[in-house]
Amino acid sequence: MARTGPVRTLGRVLIALGITAVGIVAAWGLFVRFPADLTDLLGVLAVLIAVPLALRAGGSVASSALPDYNVAEVTVEGPITRSAGGGVVPTPVGADADDVVEQIERADADGSVDALLVKLNTPGGEIVPSEDIRLAAERFDGPTVAYATDVCASGGYDIASGCDELWARSGSIVGSIGVIGSRVNVSDLADRFGVSYEQFTAGEYKDAGTPLKDLSEDEREYLQGIVDDYYEDFVDTVAEGRELDPETVRETEARIYLGDEAAEIGLVDEIGDRTAVETRLEEQLGTSVAVEEFEPAAGLRGRLRGGAATVAYAFGAGVASVVDEADGFDFRV
Repeated sequence: MARTGPVRTLGRVLIALGITAVGIVAAWGLFVRFPADLTDLLGVLAVLIAVPLALRAGGSVASSALPDYNVAEVTVEGPITRSAGGGVVPTPVGADADDVVEQIERADADGSVDALLVKLNTPGGEIVPSEDIRLAAERFDGPTVAYATDVCASGGYDIASGCDELWARSGSIVGSIGVIGSRVNVSDLADRFGVSYEQFTAGEYKDAGTPLKDLSEDEREYLQGIVDDYYEDFVDTVAEGRELDPETVRETEARIYLGDEAAEIGLVDEIGDRTAVETRLEEQLGTSVAVEEFEPAAGLRGRLRGGAATVAYAFGAGVASVVDEADGFDFRV
């Protein structure tokens, strides 16, 4: 367990003071004691300049040697995507799964971190990126608590299922345990403007879902089968992670619930604010907690992404879907 409380604080102070003292002695020797041609005044001024520099260096070293936190917080906010892949059209601003996974793994490798707090405010998003974040939370070595603020729906709930506990506010939107597959059908519009569709493919279902042509019944059944398979996987994940009967999960029919009702049916463990969550972590760790927010190592890269790519988005709060250039069909949780 990481050193906490007064012991860590005292250690940081001693390290900072020690490095400061070394800096003062070194400055005195360099600028006052040994050079015979420097006046005492210039020597004193040099020492005064060296002292704050030594204090800053000492504080930096002390912070690295004895961090003043024992809980790492990572945030999943906005639509869950994997925007590192690039493309002609940029993806919408949201939670980049690769960034969030990197933060969790960095927290897990940090010897000062004893617990993980996952802050969730997301309507869901892409299926595999959501699963990647959940798996990273499951691998974390220590207590993991998910905390829903405004929305914890679909892919967000998938992530929460990988944590030991899920807390929410009374007014939080929770649930939407379902999958959606969507496509834009512009075949009528193409006919109106005299646009014809001609594509050469190998494989009967290669162009299933292409916007420029109507779906055949076989194609509709094929795509619905994929959605159903994703849904069964989602149900099994939630049932295992939340220790619920799979039929209980199915009976939600992808509904969303306010926090209080979600707690009544077992989708949420506790209702409480951020202070209550930290109190719970203190109970688990047996000591006071100090939370450090871990941010993407890439800095502002993810925040500067954006674009007009989305046609409609999200699960949990409503309709969602982005057109995929390959086959025109998009799957999301």
